[in-house]
Amino acid sequence: MREENNLVIASVYDNQVRIRAAETTALVEEARKAHDCWPTACAALGRTLTATGILASDLKDPEARVVSTINGHGPLGTIVAQSDGAGNVRGFVGNPEVYLFNEKTGKLDVGRAVGTDGTLTVSKDLGLKEPFTGMVPLVSGEIAEDFCYYLAVSEQVRSAVALGVLVSPDSSVRAAGGMIMQLMPDAGEDAVARLEAVTREMQPISSFFERGLSAQETIRELFPEAKILEQRSLRWYCGCSKEHFADALALIKTEELDAMIAEDHGVEVRCQYCGKTYTFSEDELKAIREKHIHAADRQSVSAE
Repeated sequence: MREENNLVIASVYDNQVRIRAAETTALVEEARKAHDCWPTACAALGRTLTATGILASDLKDPEARVVSTINGHGPLGTIVAQSDGAGNVRGFVGNPEVYLFNEKTGKLDVGRAVGTDGTLTVSKDLGLKEPFTGMVPLVSGEIAEDFCYYLAVSEQVRSAVALGVLVSPDSSVRAAGGMIMQLMPDAGEDAVARLEAVTREMQPISSFFERGLSAQETIRELFPEAKILEQRSLRWYCGCSKEHFADALALIKTEELDAMIAEDHGVEVRCQYCGKTYTFSEDELKAIREKHIHAADRQSVSAE
């Protein structure tokens, strides 16, 4: 398994089609371990993380971010993935203990686990007053088709989306990655026909990475004439900290902090994105309470 998760941007057919491909095996394996995901939950979360990481490659600001939220009211619950302009990716699935298998296809049944009675929401926070948000109903719950529909409806871009996560018998991630192929506004019928021919004969995207190919090598195999435009890295990274959660605790009501302090054994806070836990002692909670009171006093004086 590659330690690096590379994302490659390329163009083909005289710049009429843009391709973005990412090999995310190590990243998805880190997510699986962080949340102790069962196979189908791992596949669903991994596909969503990969798609979100690819979409975020358009961001110019390292602190800008894309957040994808899927809830089809299936056994998995809500899936959330976030990626910033620096290539940091994190996410979680509501119920990581889901293993559904489709006997007819011989594959993990992601569609049934996700469900289709819900939506895919993609929010792009570019540092402006309000983020750009697009929402579409789920098409299949298989995630790739849902992101394809989102791009067509919300961003008005004709695209082909391939996402895949191959899980080993021991539940570890054997291969993961994705590719988004987008037709440019000036794409002619010949480019459309050639892209359709490639996608029609294309093997599952995870099979390329299982063979040991990189994102660039996968693009080259499918599109030998591709012109590589850019390469960047993706990584599983949360960035949460005890200080961050201390600031969050300082925002809750004083009565709630008093209740925590009264329990006399501190409190443990868990990051939903990466699963890390942070413990705050009684003395630390008292210090946070004092900070909360002082902040409220300053606001009161300012208002007067």
